[in-house]
Amino acid sequence: MGTDLHELLRSLRVWDTELPGFDPSAAPAEPLPLFEQWFAEAVTAGQTEPHTVALATADEDGLPDVRTVMLHGADAEGWSFATHSTSRKGRQLAARPYAALGFYWPVHGRQVRVRGPVTVAPPEESQADLHVRSTGALAAALVGRQSEVLESTEELAQASEAAWERAQREPDAAAPSWTLYRVAPDEVEFFQGDERRRHVRLTYRRTGSGWVKQLLWP
Repeated sequence: MGTDLHELLRSLRVWDTELPGFDPSAAPAEPLPLFEQWFAEAVTAGQTEPHTVALATADEDGLPDVRTVMLHGADAEGWSFATHSTSRKGRQLAARPYAALGFYWPVHGRQVRVRGPVTVAPPEESQADLHVRSTGALAAALVGRQSEVLESTEELAQASEAAWERAQREPDAAAPSWTLYRVAPDEVEFFQGDERRRHVRLTYRRTGSGWVKQLLWP
């Protein structure tokens, strides 16, 4: 007999541990330093894959889509990730260059939400980003054809094997469709969970003169 999903869901608990406090009045004037601090604290606390992030986009008809990608960096230009420009998300970003990112670090009961317009890095910067990554990352990029229909797993295995051999033989091989994207945020929200559900939500909104901070009801 299969597991009852609803019974299983009711049995689960969240934040069954001591969570850190967060004083929003002491938060910096801009969101990036606070993001860097929270990210470093998540790494130090042993959060599994803290650099994974949900990326939300919309297609030509405005229908939403979401998937998990890896954060490639965050600086004054924005939060960056990479993918093939020919992939589903690449095509969606070409049609609607606006996206949202969602980080979740359960070890501290924290979320960070980022949203704003998306820009494309120059090709040479995209290739440089790829070539500082692992052989496996290069091999995957060389396989290409992301989001296309796959006829069989055997076809994937053959293409992957050839790509691995090339990546090992040519570590500087180019993957022309590999593209680095940046989300230049209009808004960044920091969420600190609380065991008694008195969650703290601090949002930064970009204005013509800088950033404005506001608290939100949880």
